[in-house]
Formats: sequence, structure tokens, C-alpha cells
Amino acid sequence: MARMGGNFGTMRKTPPGILCLRRIRGKDWSLKTYRYMVLLITFIAYACYHASRKPSSIVKSVLYPDPYAKSGNYPWPVGNLFINKEFAGIDLNVSRSKGWAPFNEADGTSKLGEIDVAFLACYSLGMYVAGHLGDTLDLRLFLTTGMIGSGIFVGLFGMGYFLDIHVFGFYLVMQMLAGLFQATGWPSVVAVIGNWFGKRKRGLIMGVWNAHTSVGNISGSLIAAGVLDYGWGWSFIAPGLLIVMGGILVYLFLAAYPEDVGFPCPNTERNSLASDTVAIDVESQTRKENDLEVEKNVDSRHGSECRKSVGFIEACLIPGVIPFALCLFFSKLVAYTFLYWLPFYLSQTEIGGEYMSVKSAGNLSTLFDVGGIVGGILAGYISDKLRARATTAASFMYAAIPSMLLYRTYGSVSRTVNMILMMVVGLFVNGPYALITTAVSADLGTHSSVRGDSRALATVTAIIDGTGSVGAALGPLLTGFLSTGGWDAVFVMLMACALIAGLLLSRLVITEIAERTSGPTSPSSGRPSFEAPASQPLLSDQR
Repeated sequence: MARMGGNFGTMRKTPPGILCLRRIRGKDWSLKTYRYMVLLITFIAYACYHASRKPSSIVKSVLYPDPYAKSGNYPWPVGNLFINKEFAGIDLNVSRSKGWAPFNEADGTSKLGEIDVAFLACYSLGMYVAGHLGDTLDLRLFLTTGMIGSGIFVGLFGMGYFLDIHVFGFYLVMQMLAGLFQATGWPSVVAVIGNWFGKRKRGLIMGVWNAHTSVGNISGSLIAAGVLDYGWGWSFIAPGLLIVMGGILVYLFLAAYPEDVGFPCPNTERNSLASDTVAIDVESQTRKENDLEVEKNVDSRHGSECRKSVGFIEACLIPGVIPFALCLFFSKLVAYTFLYWLPFYLSQTEIGGEYMSVKSAGNLSTLFDVGGIVGGILAGYISDKLRARATTAASFMYAAIPSMLLYRTYGSVSRTVNMILMMVVGLFVNGPYALITTAVSADLGTHSSVRGDSRALATVTAIIDGTGSVGAALGPLLTGFLSTGGWDAVFVMLMACALIAGLLLSRLVITEIAERTSGPTSPSSGRPSFEAPASQPLLSDQR
């Protein structure tokens, strides 16, 4: 079967939008063009996921408009237990004439905290199931279903405003269902990227691509805040519509597997190196190789049809999955503690001899994410150059310890010093978090121990990120209790968690260092030393 010439009907799983564009254009695209398209569509897709998670934080001050809620900086999970002493003398009933029942009642903050916990709990648990389903079903259709389902339940939460619903159970169930559908996103997009890219530059590519998190958060905040004046329900409906449109885009144009558009998978043993080389070869040679490969394999094996998924236990037994999952538990615990508590910490800490306003604290806290974007890109680039994911991740976690200590000790000197140290902390904290959830997950999902055509990308990603999400929920919760005794206790906890995260990768680091120092080639096989057998827990093997 030729890829050129317009005979595309034999590729039954080719996205309809791509088929339409092919007919209009009269010829197919190159592998490089498809890769750019996959990067763009998955970037938009997961940015939509994050955008649809932001409305809850935006409308809290409207649902429960007490003096603390107006700040927009709830300790998480919120509740009377964590109300700062500064507000103890304020009559919390002053502004309760408005708001939205049942969240404007005496236990309104607790109810808001409960829906946050319910969302994260369902998201974490759903991740494990979603990962296995992602490796079993067509990723394009699975991701489309997850995005449209997320949009529906996010929108239904907002419809409570227009339908005048004041039953807490309704909002709780909507958040739980939204959390379940949101769990489809991360395993799916990482699996798609892993399907299309070999390991040579995967760390750098995914480090840049991971910026979708910040783009989604910013977009979601702007959209939700922009329509808030028309009623808080629109703050949910608008992002809900956005992710539904993103789901339609995925259905029409996302080629989840290279085989679906006539290219060989880069993660099979015979194509791993060729897939990276083909992107920089001349186009004629690329076409010739791909035509031969497609002619032989496409009719008998489709990326979205004939592969089988690995089981949950089998995925856990892949060398490196458990250590990285546990490392991410503590890494994400640290990252999400900063995410939920940093604005509050800034507003309650004397910096340069004065306290900043809540709004200024919120704006300043975004620099942590700026440092995180740089950290994700830097970690990916370094891990590609060294061909050592574990060593890079562990080094960043160890470096995060003195950076947090410096931030706690000298962050109050001046606003400028605080900004610089905050970005440094964000770089070292979010760097390994981004690396593990992207490149490492993709590496392990295509590990040489996964035999034949078995698919493990989504399952492995779900195991790793699902475990990390449990830490993401636990960290801010512990901070709520520890902060009552002062912020020093909180920073000690964060530094201890960073140390544990690095130590959990010690065995993998030792293996990587041994491989690097043993010489460029293996004495027995003549292959590059990083081409480890399946029993080795090395992530950077070029198969």
C-alpha cells in the first residue's frame, strides 16, 4: 500500500480531519509535520484540562464571601481550623448576606474543602483505571471521551447557578465525576507523545511541551474571572465549553499512533534509532523507508487496533516504575504545597520590612511557576545529554533542599531577593516533577521489558502520576496542621520530603553512573553501554 496517491481508505483509524485535509491537499505530510501536529494538539488538549480545573478556585470567594475568602487564598483544605488568627476578631457573618447556599453557611469553607478533596480523590483513583483503559482502547477516542465528559460535568456544576440548585450533594457528585473524567487526560497525552517520539530528545521536547500546565492555569483563570460578572455559573460553563471544543479538535486531528497514518512506531526494537534519525534525513529517503515499512506492516497491525495492553501488576514490575512513582509522591507533595500555600505564605510574611497585599502576593507567587517552566526544560535537556533520567531527577531534588532553606532564611530580606529565590526554588522543585511525569513515564512505558506489541505507556503514566497525586493531596493537608506551629515546621517537612524523593532513586542513580563510567561500549556485545538489557533499571536505553 502506498502512502502517496490518495489511497488512504485502508487506514481505518486515520482521524477524519486528517483524511479531509489530505484530500484537499492531494498528498500526505512528512513525519516531522505529523510530530509538530501531535505536539500542538496534545499541548492544547492538556491546557484545556488545566483550564477546566481553575473555576473552583476563582469562584470560592463568591460562593462563600467572608473576609478570608475575598483573598482568594484558601489554605487547603479550607475550614475553621485553618483560619489565621488575624481574622479571629472579624465577624464572619458580616458578608454572608450574599453568596450561594449551601456554601455561604457556617460550614461553607468545610464544604468547599470537601469538594476539593473529592475531586482530587477521584482524580487519583481514576488515574489507575484510566491508564489501563488508555492502553486498551483507541487513545484518540479515549481522550476525546474524557475531554467531552469533563466539559459536561464542569458545565453542569455551573448550571447549578441557573437552575437555582442549593443541594450540596449535587455539587459534590459533579466534582467527583469531573475528577474521574479528568483522570483520562495525563496518561493519554503522555502515551501519545511517547508513541511518536524516540528517546534521543524526548526529555527536552517534553520539558518544553510541559508548559501546557501553566498556559492552562493562566487561561482558565482569565476565562473564569472574565465572565464572573455575568454570574458564577458562567465561570464553569465557559471553561467546560472550551474543553469540549478541545475534545472535538482531538477527535478530528489527533493521530494517536504513527501506524494510523502510515509511519512505523518509533518504540519498537527495530525502529527506535531510525525514528530519531528519520526526522533529520532527506525527505526522499524518509519516504522510501516508510513506504517499505508500511507496505509490510500496516495491513496487519494498526496502532489503534491490534496491540494488547499490559496488566497493572506487569506494569508495576517494569524496572524503575515503583521507585519513580514513590519519588513523585514526595516530589509532587512539595510542589503542590507551594501551589496551594505560597500566596498565603507571602501575604503573612514580612518582606523587606512590610507586608504585601493579598493581590500582590498572588501575582508574585506566579514566579514560582515561571521557575518551574525553566526547571522542566532544563531537567529534560540535561537528562537527554547525560542519558540519565534518575540522576538528573535526584540531583534536582537534592538541590531543592538548600534552595528552600535559603528561601525561608533570606526571602524576607527584600522583594527582589524573594523573587529570585522563589524562581530558584520553583526550578529545582518542578524540574524533576515535570521530568518524571513526562519523559520518565514515556521511557518506562516503552521499556525493553515490555515485549512485542504490548502497550504500557498510559498504564505506567497512570501508576506514576496517580501515586504522585496522592502526595499532592497529602502535602497541603499536612501543611494546614503544621503551619499552626509556625512556618519553620512546614519547611522542615518539605526539605525532608525532597531528601526522601532523591534517596528513593539511589539504586537507579548508582546503575546509571556505573553504566556511564564503564565505557562507551559493552564488552560483550559491542553495543553502546546504555543499551541495557530488560533487567536493568536504566531509562535511557536506545533500543
